[in-house]
Amino acid sequence: MLSKASPIVVLIVQIILLAEAVTGLWTQAWSAVFVALATLGLTFLPNRFARFLGIELPRTILTAMVVFIFATLFLGEVADFYERFWWWDVALHFSSALSFGAMGFLLIFMLFEGDRYAAPAWALAALAFCVGLSIGTLWEIFEFTMDQVFGMNMQKSGLIDTMKDLIIDTAGAAIGAFSGYLYLKGRQFGGLGAVLEQFVQANRRFYGKLRKKK
Repeated sequence: MLSKASPIVVLIVQIILLAEAVTGLWTQAWSAVFVALATLGLTFLPNRFARFLGIELPRTILTAMVVFIFATLFLGEVADFYERFWWWDVALHFSSALSFGAMGFLLIFMLFEGDRYAAPAWALAALAFCVGLSIGTLWEIFEFTMDQVFGMNMQKSGLIDTMKDLIIDTAGAAIGAFSGYLYLKGRQFGGLGAVLEQFVQANRRFYGKLRKKK
């Protein structure tokens, strides 16, 4: 079972955000206060959402989600990492697409109740890739909508920014889905296979037909 205690990295991130909110109140930096508090609230969301769905989040996955939220909202907006580091947006898009590809595999594998022989491994990986890329595409539609309706500038350079993000999303989703393919084949892709195994073992009741590959 997953330990109820929050991982140390999550606690550190939450302490930083709380300290930033207090500092912002002292200096009357209201935008920093708002972003810090909003980000702090979101760091509690993955665990709450997982409990609502009745699933367990391994500590590695929970930590990765909280760090991503912190990197996107606080470091990206308050610390201005998007402007200071040209690769920041690229790294976040790639990591999120990779995660969605892997999550897509876990979801589809769950629908098969963990039966690795119910469908070819390549078919599950292809479906997982479609899930990961679809989420990235929906985000680009959201950015376009916000720009057109509310006059924001989420797309930056417009078409070029959108296509760059979609290309990065494609690469990330492909790697995430490929990690699922290798997992079914009993092989590893970096540490992704171990993370997939942690989730499956933590939620074994959803993968009741899981059998080891011979």
